[in-house]
Amino acid sequence: MKKIIFTDLDGTFLNHHNYSFEESKEALSIIEQKKIPLIFTTSKTKIEVELLQQKVGIVEPFIVENGAALFIPKDYQNLNLDFLTDFEDKKVLTFGKTYEQILNFYNEYKEEFGLKGFIDMDIQEISKLTGLDNNNATFAKNREFTEPFVMEDTTRLEQLKNLASTYKIKIKQGGRFFHLIGEKQGKGIAVKRTIELFEKLYNEKINSIALGDGENDIKMLEVVDIPIVIKNYKDEYLNVDLENLQKSTHKGSLGWNEMILKNV
Repeated sequence: MKKIIFTDLDGTFLNHHNYSFEESKEALSIIEQKKIPLIFTTSKTKIEVELLQQKVGIVEPFIVENGAALFIPKDYQNLNLDFLTDFEDKKVLTFGKTYEQILNFYNEYKEEFGLKGFIDMDIQEISKLTGLDNNNATFAKNREFTEPFVMEDTTRLEQLKNLASTYKIKIKQGGRFFHLIGEKQGKGIAVKRTIELFEKLYNEKINSIALGDGENDIKMLEVVDIPIVIKNYKDEYLNVDLENLQKSTHKGSLGWNEMILKNV
């Protein structure tokens, strides 16, 4: 049975504080040998993921901006992807709203609720909040589907969520930011649709694995065959109740390596 691996990035494949994946290289080598699709599933943007893939040395499908879209290289594994939409050198399947639709809501309520999104931050502020250098902070600001933001008074979060739902928008909490995303998108939805797509392309059942450490990974973990929680930078585990859940003993990249070796 073919396998597919879906992985969160920050705090999971990448260490929380330094964004390193050095400790994952043994597992990466085995994934490459076995030709298992490794699908980065992240709140990061398209260009951020493409640059990370170059550093890792892979050319694989990926899911961006909290499940907004799936991008697949056009010549990927010689599969027939003609039914998908062209997007530069990729094929794309979109699940989220446009960035313009997201910003319409954000601009309507940002002053009332004390919100500050990437759109209103300069590169230095994004760099300070994320720990990214200025170049990578620029890429993080280059949004196409969703808006990360911070909020002065989080006691009003439920009120904001209720307003967002009237715009068919929802709010997800990540490791560092809240995210405004389309109502019909999310990591779980994107992963489920991607599994269905690859089962159609491969014409067989797929054994799916997902790894994550944050609240916005829960829905992704719920829809795969092997859900794995990586210990977070606080030495804690995500609170999720799944019968077949696995947990790493190590944090970040080392924990990711540990759990991949156990399951592939």
